[in-house]
Amino acid sequence: MKRPQRGVALVLVLWVITLLAVIAGNFAFSMRNEAQIARNLTSTAQAKAIAEGGVQRAWLELLKPTSDPLRWRANGVEHSFTLSGAELKAVLSDESGKIDLNTASDALLKGLLVSTGLSEEASVSLLDALLDWRDTDKFKRLHGAEEDDYRAAGKNYVPSNGPFETVDELQRVLGMTPELYRKLAPALTVYSKQPGINTAVAAREVLLAIPGVNPAMVDQYVSQRQSLLASDQKAPTFAGAGVFATVSMGIPTYSVRCEVKLPDGTVFVRVVVARLAQDPSRPVVVLGWGDGEAEQMTGKQ
Repeated sequence: MKRPQRGVALVLVLWVITLLAVIAGNFAFSMRNEAQIARNLTSTAQAKAIAEGGVQRAWLELLKPTSDPLRWRANGVEHSFTLSGAELKAVLSDESGKIDLNTASDALLKGLLVSTGLSEEASVSLLDALLDWRDTDKFKRLHGAEEDDYRAAGKNYVPSNGPFETVDELQRVLGMTPELYRKLAPALTVYSKQPGINTAVAAREVLLAIPGVNPAMVDQYVSQRQSLLASDQKAPTFAGAGVFATVSMGIPTYSVRCEVKLPDGTVFVRVVVARLAQDPSRPVVVLGWGDGEAEQMTGKQ
C-alpha cells in the first residue's frame, strides 16, 4: 500500500474509533440517566406508600378514646415520627376551623386576602374575581372577571359559574398567583359549609383574617386556647370574632397533611380530607385527596 493510501486508511480508522467512542459515551450517559430516573421513580413510589401509612396512623390516633392523653387532636399541631426508615410529619386539622370558599361571607374572604399582605385595591379585585367564578350568572362585578376577561388574558378556560369543588380550583381564578395561593390554601376549605369559622380549632392565619382583629389579640387567644387544651379544658370562642364565629353542628370533617422524607432526600406530601362515620366497619369516609407541597410545618408535639 502506498503512503497516501495508508494515511487515508489511518484517518478513516481514527474517525471510526472516535465515532464509536462518542456512541459508547452517549449510550453510557443515556443508561445513567435511565438508571437515575428508575431510582427516582422507585423512591417516589416508596415515599407515597409510606405517606399513605402515615395518613392511616393519623386517623388511628384521632379515633382513640377522647380520654386518652396521647390521642392526637385535630388542632393543627405537628406530630413527628418515623416509619420504614423515613421521617414523617403529620398534621390533623378540623375543617370547621377554616374559611369555606363557597359559603364564607365576603368580608371574611376579603379579610383573608388582606391578611396575606395584599393591598386594599388588589384584595377587592381578587375577591370580585373569586365571587364571579363561583356565582351562577355571567354578569361581571365591578372589579371582577367573567368569560371575556379570561379569553382576553389568553386562558383556555372560563369561570365555572358554580361552587368551588376543591380548594385547588382557586388557582384558576384570574389574578391568582402561585405565591399567593400557597399563602391562602392552608386557611381554606370547601367542606365546612359555614359562613364563618369555628374559632376553637382555627389556626392563627385563619383568625387573622377576621375583620377588626390584630395580631396581639389573636396571639393572646391562641396562647389561652393552648393552655386550656393542654389541661383537657374546652377552648372558648374567640371574643374578637363576633359574627364571624360559628359552631360546627354537622358531621366532623378533618384533613391530614403527611410529609415524608426518605434517607435519600426524596420528599412527598399527601393531603387527605375525610369525615368520621358511625359505622365501625368504615370509620373514615374519604372526601378528597391529593399531593401537597413540602414546606416547613409549624407547631410541635
